[in-house]
Amino acid sequence: MKQSFLSTLTLAVLLILSGCNPAPKPKTEAQTDNTSKDYMVVAYVAGYRDFDFSTIDVSGITHINYAFGNIRDGEAIFDTTKIDGKNLTPADIVKLNSLKSKNPDLKVLASIGGWSWSGGFSDAALSEASRARFAQSCAKFVKDYQLDGIDLDWEYPNQTGAGNIHRPEDVHNFTLMLKAVREELDKMAVEEGKGKHYLLSIATGADQAYVDNTELGKLGEYLDFLNIMTYDFYNGLHTVNGHHSNLYPSAQPELDMNSVVNAVDMHTKAGFPVEKINLGIPFYGRIWKGVEANGDKILFNQAETVGMGIDYINFYQNIDANGYTRYWDDTAKAPYLWNAEEKTFISYEDEQSIALKIDYLKKRGLAGVMFWEYSADHEQKLLNAVLSNLKK
Repeated sequence: MKQSFLSTLTLAVLLILSGCNPAPKPKTEAQTDNTSKDYMVVAYVAGYRDFDFSTIDVSGITHINYAFGNIRDGEAIFDTTKIDGKNLTPADIVKLNSLKSKNPDLKVLASIGGWSWSGGFSDAALSEASRARFAQSCAKFVKDYQLDGIDLDWEYPNQTGAGNIHRPEDVHNFTLMLKAVREELDKMAVEEGKGKHYLLSIATGADQAYVDNTELGKLGEYLDFLNIMTYDFYNGLHTVNGHHSNLYPSAQPELDMNSVVNAVDMHTKAGFPVEKINLGIPFYGRIWKGVEANGDKILFNQAETVGMGIDYINFYQNIDANGYTRYWDDTAKAPYLWNAEEKTFISYEDEQSIALKIDYLKKRGLAGVMFWEYSADHEQKLLNAVLSNLKK
């Protein structure tokens, strides 16, 4: 997620890669009224963004995950601490729930954790008593804010993440934590009656380290679905530019940190049901400045900066006027922008790459799509591409 874009992988190789030729820009898909009921469309919305959530177009969205809730003293809470200078407020959730008047099937969840707020997970999962306390707080969170479920974004079990407490016990304790939350949500649903079912989901890492430090094969028993964060393959830790959400490895796969296809395969080989997996699509790019291109080889070169996040809305307008040329890596099935004069490189998502990802998820039998983050899109260009391709 936005607070979670940095991977814990370190870059071991600073080499050259193959160049790609400029490609024509894809046509923008027309907006569709709705998406197939067979596919999930999970939209993360950031409570710390200066955005009016009541204006969200939910005609094609099935789930909204509000980011983020925090963990304090072992409990999931609505933390009003400022993020990026803005206070989170429960009024945001009221606005999100009001969107059900436009889409009665919409489900609203709160996401607990994220990159900056995952520090309390390990302690909360440590013992039977701590797990029970956390699970009860999750159920209370859902009840207090009239939510349809809870989403846990632990970044990451048995990994340091943003300097988090972590321990080897996390690997199994995460499973036990999810079991406890599932049981508490089910207990609350039974008490309320009327056939209610509360949702439980998680956001997962897209690399081998995440798979190695979780028991993915056991988690399907407790989860309704999971959202793979299939982005940030090259990110804010890397001073070499590269694709941050490529569908396939590039022509030099030893330089690609990961790929969408590889991430999904790792999850399913670990035993997680493919039909419960949502594919993550970023509505933001990664920008590197001071890139020293090697002749016509633009990818995988040394840069003066790391790959910082940049919202789609902040760079996609007036690309030509800003001196960028769009390129297409046909092996990785990924676009990128290059400004030769300013030596600036942007890895991003567009209509063409989204269409190929949707085609892949359909053939692979995935549940649907997750994206970060709604307000980062420009005139719903990326969302429309998702919905129109799911509709086909």
